[in-house]
Amino acid sequence: MNLPYLLSGMERTVLQVALDLVDLPRAVQIARESVDGGADWIEAGTPLVKSEGMHAVSCLRDAFPGREIVADMKIADAGATEVEMAAKSGATLVTILGSADDSVISDAVRSARTYGIRVMADLLTVGDPVTRSKELEKLGVAIIIAHVGIDQQMAGKDPLALLQSISGSVGVPIAAAGGLNEETAALAAEAGASVVIVGSAITKAADVSEATARIRSSFGRIQEVSRRPGANDADWLRESLISLSTPNISDAMHRQGAMHGLIPLCGDLKMAGPAVTVRTISGDWAKPVEAIDRAEPGDVIVIDNGGAVDIAPWGELATMSCMKRGVAGVVVYGAVRDVDDIRTIGIPVFSTGIVPNAGDPKGFGEINVEIRCAGQSVRPGDYIVGDASGVVVIPKERVREVARRALEVRRSEDRIREEISRGSTLSVVSDLLRWEKRQ
Repeated sequence: MNLPYLLSGMERTVLQVALDLVDLPRAVQIARESVDGGADWIEAGTPLVKSEGMHAVSCLRDAFPGREIVADMKIADAGATEVEMAAKSGATLVTILGSADDSVISDAVRSARTYGIRVMADLLTVGDPVTRSKELEKLGVAIIIAHVGIDQQMAGKDPLALLQSISGSVGVPIAAAGGLNEETAALAAEAGASVVIVGSAITKAADVSEATARIRSSFGRIQEVSRRPGANDADWLRESLISLSTPNISDAMHRQGAMHGLIPLCGDLKMAGPAVTVRTISGDWAKPVEAIDRAEPGDVIVIDNGGAVDIAPWGELATMSCMKRGVAGVVVYGAVRDVDDIRTIGIPVFSTGIVPNAGDPKGFGEINVEIRCAGQSVRPGDYIVGDASGVVVIPKERVREVARRALEVRRSEDRIREEISRGSTLSVVSDLLRWEKRQ
């Protein structure tokens, strides 16, 4: 493929793989696998450029002499200088922020023409994408990128909506970017993207070539262009959280939200759902049992019993009531009894202790108030996820964002696992020596 082909209307949708990695050897290997699967253009992603500099662009040019090489510089100033750097390193396209000053963009375009390459303008954070796209076209950019950034994706912003808002408003090709996968990449192509930019759905796949081939083959299928599937869907949320491990979620939350000192009493059973909170006193099981009737199917009952382990506010009969009610699981900051019977019921139960002593229904405490449980504050409606590794609390206003971030964590681990299975080691994949702290 060459630039005249690029400017002549693009006879087929271009698949660009975004190498948003920080380690160059891994990036080159993943790029090779993606080309084998059908990727057209190779992008030195911004993290790779910042980590490895223009050397990354040069290495990709050497490794893929017949491919378009995109330097994702996201230029904000000194446009001519940075375009020159990219061009001399072997890039054929370079990105500039669409929000940059017009003088920066004009100078970058002039420099690009001097060196025979093209400028792609990224609409990341642009306030009025339609108006700015028209202005960027007049300034001479070759491609406009409808891009929703990673943090915006995690918050639920939809790149397809951005693409659709500018499609047809400009005469230059439009590229789509922002967390696209096999399904949404096809939707982007159907919605008019001439270039579909895919990152983690390819680069974090265990089988990069297969993932790339699936995305490439999805172009041209008849699709119904709609909102991003599952973005605000309760079933998607619950299924996603159940599919994730609590370590995935902890990593996504920067090691926040994990309860401590809890014992999973029911093996590898998993739970995920919004919290019904209970505050009670040592051994008083009245409010915990009343909470069962307040709970909706799929809820998780979280009980603050002050951590007391000498007397239990929870046991088999309460657990059986939860099962009949459809409760997803129970967390007790305190002791539980009847553990052998609870394990046969099939509902995950976590506690900080086990004791045969029964409490009494005194009726003290409150339901659906903010509590402190196993080191974490829990509010009614916060999401609780539990498995054999423990329990994490996700603030209700961040639950969809955290779920998306945790899915990315899992994808990263899938790729690392694959590289280890091929003979590498965790220290090599992580490039530990490079990232160790220096005195």
